[in-house]
Amino acid sequence: MTDLPSLRETLDAHGLSAKKSFGQHFLLDLNVTRKIVRLAGPFEGRAVIEVGPGPGGLTRALLESDAGKVVLVEKDPRFVPLLTELDDGSGRLEIIQADALKVKEAELVDGPAHLVSNLPYNVGTPLLIKWLTGPWTPHALTLMFQKEVAQRVAADVGDDAYGRLAVISQAVCEARVVMDLPARAFTPPPRVDSAVVHLTPRPDRPEPAVLKRLEQVTAAAFGQRRKMLRSSLKTLGGAALCEAAGIDPDARAETVDVAGFLRMARAEI
Repeated sequence: MTDLPSLRETLDAHGLSAKKSFGQHFLLDLNVTRKIVRLAGPFEGRAVIEVGPGPGGLTRALLESDAGKVVLVEKDPRFVPLLTELDDGSGRLEIIQADALKVKEAELVDGPAHLVSNLPYNVGTPLLIKWLTGPWTPHALTLMFQKEVAQRVAADVGDDAYGRLAVISQAVCEARVVMDLPARAFTPPPRVDSAVVHLTPRPDRPEPAVLKRLEQVTAAAFGQRRKMLRSSLKTLGGAALCEAAGIDPDARAETVDVAGFLRMARAEI
């Protein structure tokens, strides 16, 4: 990687710039991308999937690491030739030109794999929900979001940022913010700061049916978060559902912890 031209030189040579429609903001500082990879690892030879590699700043750091196969999923075809230049012929790098929302990760890698990505802002949350609730379970996820979204993923009950995304994320994983990044670290700089979240799947991951029910319960509860649960959950059982789960029907969504929402998702009324 040290023999390669800088990321900025590579972008200039290919005449490439970020597309606003794809939510692209590039990390060109390899010191930053190497730090993110260190926070994500060690990989111990396991595969890594990176979504939205763009010019390949994070990719270069991954290829320097102890990762095994590195699979890139890039929607923007402009970057495929540039990323191909990182291939040393060892077979370790694979580039998939596709929409990550439609990709089946289990078909890309054998066995456990990490997800490490500077996610495009416009699809970060849908991708996270896909990985949390879908049939494929990653070994760990280290993902960059807008700072506000990162805070929503890792928020504790009672926090202003606590909501549906925190409940679903933390029902499936242990989640913590491990790095903050100012807007000026990116090219072009976004209007907001960013943060990296590290998520480790829990061994007691809820069953698919429970996760589906959890999505319904949290959507109703936080969709009308100012209302008491007996009202916001009326279509799902209201007070009876709360009482079956040992939750006060007069409570509001932001006061119920993840375990409480899981009990409601499992309750039979």
